[in-house]
Amino acid sequence: MEENQNVDYSASNITVLEGLEAVRVRPAMYIGDVNERGLHHLVYEVVDNSIDEALAGFCTKIDVHINPDNSITVEDNGRGIPVDMHEKEHRSALEVVMTVLHAGGKFNKNSYKVSGGLHGVGVSCVNALSDHMTVNVYRDGKVYQQEYSKGKPLYAVREIGATDKRGTKVTFHPDGTIFTVTEYKYDTLLDRMRELAYLNKGIEMNITDLREMKEDGVTPVRADHFYSEKGLRDFIAYLDENREKLMPEAIYIEGERKGIPIEIAMQYNTGYSENLHSYVNNINTHEGGTHLAGFRSGLTRTLKNYADRSGLLQKAKVEITGDDFREGLTAIISVKVAEPQFEGQTKTKLGNAEVRGAVDEAVSEMLENYLEEHPNEARTIVDKVILAARARQAARKAREMVQRSNVFSSAGMPGKLADCQSNDPAECEIFFVEGDSAGGSAKQGRDRKFQAILPLRGKILNVEKVMRHRAFESEAIRDIYTALGVTVGTPEDPQALNLSKLRYHKVIIMTDADVDGAHIDTLMLTFFFRYMPELIENGYVYLATPPLYLVKKGNKQVYCWTEDDRERALLEFGDKGIHVQRYKGLGEMNSDQLRDTTMDPEGRQLRQVTIENAASADRIFSLLMGDDVPPRRAFIEANATYANIDA
Repeated sequence: MEENQNVDYSASNITVLEGLEAVRVRPAMYIGDVNERGLHHLVYEVVDNSIDEALAGFCTKIDVHINPDNSITVEDNGRGIPVDMHEKEHRSALEVVMTVLHAGGKFNKNSYKVSGGLHGVGVSCVNALSDHMTVNVYRDGKVYQQEYSKGKPLYAVREIGATDKRGTKVTFHPDGTIFTVTEYKYDTLLDRMRELAYLNKGIEMNITDLREMKEDGVTPVRADHFYSEKGLRDFIAYLDENREKLMPEAIYIEGERKGIPIEIAMQYNTGYSENLHSYVNNINTHEGGTHLAGFRSGLTRTLKNYADRSGLLQKAKVEITGDDFREGLTAIISVKVAEPQFEGQTKTKLGNAEVRGAVDEAVSEMLENYLEEHPNEARTIVDKVILAARARQAARKAREMVQRSNVFSSAGMPGKLADCQSNDPAECEIFFVEGDSAGGSAKQGRDRKFQAILPLRGKILNVEKVMRHRAFESEAIRDIYTALGVTVGTPEDPQALNLSKLRYHKVIIMTDADVDGAHIDTLMLTFFFRYMPELIENGYVYLATPPLYLVKKGNKQVYCWTEDDRERALLEFGDKGIHVQRYKGLGEMNSDQLRDTTMDPEGRQLRQVTIENAASADRIFSLLMGDDVPPRRAFIEANATYANIDA
């Protein structure tokens, strides 16, 4: 204590960051993180500026290019950033916008009535986090240009030519000293461009990947064009294309309340999950906010009033909750707010209190009119709600059955579970193994101190196709709950998973390296996502990667996980006296081989499953609604923006 008290602490210890230094020192504060999500957020910030021009009525086309060096070019046909001298800063307005935090046209209500970026830090942050940026402005028949390096201008704004175009063109390359990854994913940007086209009907969105060309050397392999005339109605048709709809046309609500433009599209389907997507000024508010709360309250109250008046609820003799009204509902809520109050720069949750009342009022009035004008569809919706309520009650009883059987002792565990000796969840891991044969090898090859084995009896239930109570009635599903030691329901949320007695902090899915194994992987991941998302969010779920080959020559041997590994091994060993064993399944591996390749913490290969973007999850898992479940590789590729499986 005495030593700490003698440390000098004076004015010299206070650091003042000037200009854009703060952004480079603490980038995550402004863009979320410096990984893949933050990298793509840079593009969104620049595109959002062009969208703001479109919302103001001055832009009809936005082009995005991924250049060969992984730089990004965003060009629009808006008014172009002003280039005249700024009265207070005594330099070009373009330079002020690009290099000064909290500078922009969004603070002036005469320039932008509605905008996604209101903090004035978006494009200047992109500039600060780029090792090089070039901005061209097409305005008043002239072309103006300025370049920057790490947020600092390389020269004053200059005129470089004449043009008949108008708009702004921004090219930037992310700084590799800031970001852990600098390679852009086309599909991630593609999803955002598609989303923006649906949210802004009548605006043309183009994206082109110039990193890979066709044989002619001129035509890009990947280029997409988006244009929507119906807006959210087209959007909801896209989201629900793999679901069976209950109504021929989506319910569409458009109007203005309290000066707030509101647009909503909603569609009921035969599924059992609610899929709500909310936007404020084109910003995807993943965490919801007051606009989503207003939608939920307006929907619940209006449908309940209609169901009461129709007498259907009395006949059903079932009690309805708000969740029942949203089961099987896909909805998109888009509002335009003049001065939105977001939580943080990344804008994931809206806080404006007045928006809740406006959305509630619009939904109540327009939905009530729809129900009166479409009695058949209204009856279908109420029947769906009653079915959801009955299923919820059945699911509660099934959950209680799961919890009653969850005795945390060896006597209450599944019969085929080979448990570990340790009682410390942090060091314990459980392997869900495909089949009894692989289970036998795994039990012999494991470290009994901290590794548990539970063989799977074939393919578990596809929970995407059944109601919740049916899932809980499955013996295999109940065994998983019991083995893990978790229960369903907390005081705050009856649907949430209670992890207080989780017995393992590594939950490893270990299946064969074939299509059947990939099928089981997919079913297990679907189950964990739908019923135990907290396991994924906490980083507890892993996929084991068994080898495909064992290449041997004399006393030398090497395991190969890919065809390339096998080719390298063959070259290394020569062409004589080589034995190549192809593993068709884990059951073909003895206990030593299984331990060395998939169970030994030092030598195995595991891939951690992490939730990246829940908004896209429903599109991914809707693939399972068909008869053909995608194999592992297709699953991983399809959900690159959602369940990112990292090496």
